Amino acid sequence: MQIHSTIAGLRAALADARLKAARIAFAPTMGNLHDGHIALMRQARKHADVVVASIFVNRLQFGPREDFDKYPRTFENDCARLAEAGVDHLFAPDEQEMYPTPQRYQVDPDPAHTDILDGASRPGHFRGVATVVLKLFNIVQPQVALFGKKDYQQVMVLRNMTRELALPIEIIAGETTRADDGLALSSRNGYLSAAERAEAPRLHRQLVWIRERIAAGERNFLLLETEAVAELAAHGWQPDYLTIRRRSNLQPPAGDEPLVVLGAAKLGNTRLIDNLEIE
Repeated sequence: MQIHSTIAGLRAALADARLKAARIAFAPTMGNLHDGHIALMRQARKHADVVVASIFVNRLQFGPREDFDKYPRTFENDCARLAEAGVDHLFAPDEQEMYPTPQRYQVDPDPAHTDILDGASRPGHFRGVATVVLKLFNIVQPQVALFGKKDYQQVMVLRNMTRELALPIEIIAGETTRADDGLALSSRNGYLSAAERAEAPRLHRQLVWIRERIAAGERNFLLLETEAVAELAAHGWQPDYLTIRRRSNLQPPAGDEPLVVLGAAKLGNTRLIDNLEIE
């Protein structure tokens, strides 16, 4: 695996692949990799000849009271895992390389997509995400880009950005990788105490319960959401939302559009998110 710290270096390394019309897949990350990230890298190989990953902790998507400085940096371990997964190129710039001047030109997604759910409590988060991803897309110029489905709202925003800006990139959402007890893998799981880790799968179980009730014919969505929130709160969680939405734009259900149930809640000091598509 080749590691590149500059835009020019990465572009030079990919020049030969472009001359050969090789198909390039790209999976951006902020590092501190877990098995979910590695699954994405292996999935990328199925869609392309050349696999590019990036590690960059993007300050633009962190709020003023969020954990940018405390975000775990595990670069050497990450490199070893990416190389083992068969990644060809790793782009690992520093802030000066990515933002040599203040990033005054930014992507401003549709507020209807970003001021809800996770965006309601994290103003500006998705602007930061969309801006850095568009910049990375311009640097790497992939034909395929992969993102984890656990961050469902993020995938929706990026997919709609790619479509509306006519970017020649296929967005692929990788299935959420889970522990044996159902907990969605996340870098934030490392913040959980032993007792909290034992409790954490309850969020997934509530999403499964909602999905099963809907499959059984229940259509009082508000009742399902209210009961699931109460169940979490009764076990010491601080629920942010458990809600049933349309997959395409995360607006309330309408007609026969495909649905997804999403949840976010704090357990102790750790905020966990998860989702399940409703078949």
